[in-house]
Amino acid sequence: MLACCVQAMPQANASDLTSSKGSTNVAPAVRANPDGPIATVAGQPIYEQDLVPALGTKLLQLRNQEYQMKTRALDDVIREKLLAAEAKKRGLSPDKLLEQDVDSKAGEPSDAEVKAYYLAVKTQLNQPFDEAKPQIVKSLKQLKIQEARQEYKDSLRAKNQVVVFLKPPRVQVGYDPTRVRGNAEAPVTIVEFSDFQCPFCRQVEATVKDLVTKYNGQVKFAYRDFPLSSVHPQAETAAEASRCAQEQGKYWELHDAMFDDPSRLDELGLIQRAGKLGLDEQSFRSCLTSGKYKAQIQQDVQAGTAVGVNATPSFFINGAFLSGSQPEAEFEKIIDTELASLGRPHPAGPAHP
Repeated sequence: MLACCVQAMPQANASDLTSSKGSTNVAPAVRANPDGPIATVAGQPIYEQDLVPALGTKLLQLRNQEYQMKTRALDDVIREKLLAAEAKKRGLSPDKLLEQDVDSKAGEPSDAEVKAYYLAVKTQLNQPFDEAKPQIVKSLKQLKIQEARQEYKDSLRAKNQVVVFLKPPRVQVGYDPTRVRGNAEAPVTIVEFSDFQCPFCRQVEATVKDLVTKYNGQVKFAYRDFPLSSVHPQAETAAEASRCAQEQGKYWELHDAMFDDPSRLDELGLIQRAGKLGLDEQSFRSCLTSGKYKAQIQQDVQAGTAVGVNATPSFFINGAFLSGSQPEAEFEKIIDTELASLGRPHPAGPAHP
């Protein structure tokens, strides 16, 4: 389940996305020019990108699901081809190679592992431990062999040159260069649409900071406002406050402070917090009460909506969409792929072969 904050949006009708016609043996139609229009009205073209605001993140998520399915299938095919090549080099069949190099070395399950497994499924087995033990041992042994085979195939990949040309779906997303953390010339850009009152946005803040540090000048982070005012009534005021802090050169200081402690995001609380950060309170108060940044914040919201954002946090890593408070490894997969395609691998080596 994706961890994100969502406000109610119009729902797309499933019938608009699929067709009831066709045969199970008919290949999907492919337009001659995938970048061309998909319809015209009174001579005016309509492009696939024009559908994104109406469909929200559903279209992006659908494309990402397709990409993930293809990635998993591609990984399986690569593993089998590498195994076949290694077996041929050694004059063995793939099955014989696995039996010789992997299966025979897989360890037996320990008594503790067998007991733990039994306790986990005890209610389902409805058998005494001594009766269930032989089958449990057999199942755990098979599981160890499967895991060992997977590790062996992955080790073959690490020893061979494998170039993957499959790319994640992506959209063009702009950002404000004055609200960027990290090396401005970094080849990988993480753009986040976020909300200062969103708990999942707060949760992922540490992850983003770690990534900028870990990739040492190769990743930069750009923040864009997407206050979900219907569920977070103080989020827009907090976004305005961040712009007012930027006037005094303290954008990231207030940004971090609001995520570190999301309480007191009302006008008075923000003014007091600004004072503690060393900002001129009178100037800050005048800026905040003027409402002069409302239009700019709405520009961020409109930009996010145009690329399908309807929840926070939403990320675009060089245009590749990632939704919700994801584990750091999910960001790294995309970042490593981007760097590898540019011939600039992670300094510590690829974490996700």
